[in-house]
Amino acid sequence: MAVGISTACFYPRTTEDSLIETGKLGAECVEIFINSPRELDAAYIEQLKNIQGTYGIRVKSFHTYASFTESYYFFSSYARRFTDSLEDYKRYFFAMAALGAELLVMHGAKIPGSIPDEQVFERYHTLYRLGSREGISLCQENVVHYRSESPDYLARMRSALGSDFKMVLDIKQARRTGIDPYVFVERFADSIVHVHISDYTDTRDCVVPLCAGAKFDFQQFFRVMREKGYTGDYMIELYENGYETPAQIAAACNVLQKWV
Repeated sequence: MAVGISTACFYPRTTEDSLIETGKLGAECVEIFINSPRELDAAYIEQLKNIQGTYGIRVKSFHTYASFTESYYFFSSYARRFTDSLEDYKRYFFAMAALGAELLVMHGAKIPGSIPDEQVFERYHTLYRLGSREGISLCQENVVHYRSESPDYLARMRSALGSDFKMVLDIKQARRTGIDPYVFVERFADSIVHVHISDYTDTRDCVVPLCAGAKFDFQQFFRVMREKGYTGDYMIELYENGYETPAQIAAACNVLQKWV
């Protein structure tokens, strides 16, 4: 297990510059947030691979640039758009395989959407099987304003997918939904394979862990996750206004790594 850093922390810097930044900060593992179609081209992935080699970074996961349009492309009532969009995700899977990444994070279907949950699950499973051919696991993240904000929805999804249901727990998104992150831990501990972490204060819901005024008890959280059998990584995922300097992220990462 390791505490890593998502390149999303440095958006809107370019993805390659963000990956270099994580390397300079000494991150053991990273999540790469792809931000444009060009960044899935073979030549660009080779550039990322060179950066990866320079800093000895383990790439754990990818996050798609299409997360805000996944409902439109994959989970709408227009079936042809779904089948055409499968080709786009093949590019993710090939790129991830080249960098040794294991997990692709997906937001999924929005609320309310135009197709029933059962059809969403069928299409999601098609995507999952496509990724599994390249050794990639598609993972459903809990996200506010998406169907996945609901633990009950995720439970139905797990029933439909069986062992192919993999979940990314985002504690920030849980807070924004108004659901205690431990609710997800209790119900889905055996399915959680990746965790996005951040902290919060009385006035802000996404700040760098352990900063002044921060309230989340990471020592307790890591202890509970260990007791539940979690063996994955924890990824610090922030927005650019969630910290003052990149050094803050590195400092938090170093402290948290001692607690996992």
